[in-house]
Amino acid sequence: MTALESSGLKTTPAAVAATSPALLVRAVGGGRQALLPLLLGVAVVLLWQAAVSVLAVPPFVLPGPFDIAAAFFANLGNIVSASLVTGGNAAVGLVAGGLLGVLAAVVAAFLPVFDRLAGPLVAALSVVPIVAVAPVLYTMFGAGEEAPRQIVAGIAVFVPVYVNSLRGFRQVLPVHRDLMRSYAAGRWQVTRSVTLPSAVPYMFTGLRIASSLAVISALIAEYFGGPVGGLGKSITSAAAGSNYTLAWAYVLGAVVVGLVFFCATAALEKYSSRH
Repeated sequence: MTALESSGLKTTPAAVAATSPALLVRAVGGGRQALLPLLLGVAVVLLWQAAVSVLAVPPFVLPGPFDIAAAFFANLGNIVSASLVTGGNAAVGLVAGGLLGVLAAVVAAFLPVFDRLAGPLVAALSVVPIVAVAPVLYTMFGAGEEAPRQIVAGIAVFVPVYVNSLRGFRQVLPVHRDLMRSYAAGRWQVTRSVTLPSAVPYMFTGLRIASSLAVISALIAEYFGGPVGGLGKSITSAAAGSNYTLAWAYVLGAVVVGLVFFCATAALEKYSSRH
């Protein structure tokens, strides 16, 4: 059923013909938006390969993208297995840190005292170096546990989600709350109808930023111990064995994992905006 039919108006061939050019223009515009970044990426890869070939850059300095792609597909099984380990830890950290960030922002929005107390702690968390936290957590939980990597990812996620969510809760104009109270709406009704809808876009902005941070943090935490099998350990092992092309192939796997996380949060944001 078309938009005209759902509005109670009958569609005619003339009306359909009138809307077709608009749909065609929209489709062409969307195709251009997707094509231009793709062409730019292809151009960068070709220039990279040409520079490596013409300048005879040794592989330990910078391998060519074609060699990296060949190593990537030749070791696809190992890369996928390592990506699942790193991605799993990043996902746990993203969910846990995101939920804690939103809950803390809710409490801070309704309790100014908590906001003043939590402000310095959040500022401190934002500058905590991962390279210092990971070894301490491995000592606390044990070198064979994945929990330290998940905690590191959760810390990295918590800060942007908390800051953006709290800003979203504060965007509601006082006149809107006064209008709801004039209709005898309770605090929960005001929160559900006014505060949360205004804060949702800010929450997802924080999640999109945090999705990449979760992958990066989980990856870096693997450099400082823990079980073998993640992308970080695989990169260091390949580099230590002077197999730099394979190390770059694992880096490419990390890039793919980061893109998957970013696209997933962006799709979730788009879905929530429609509902």
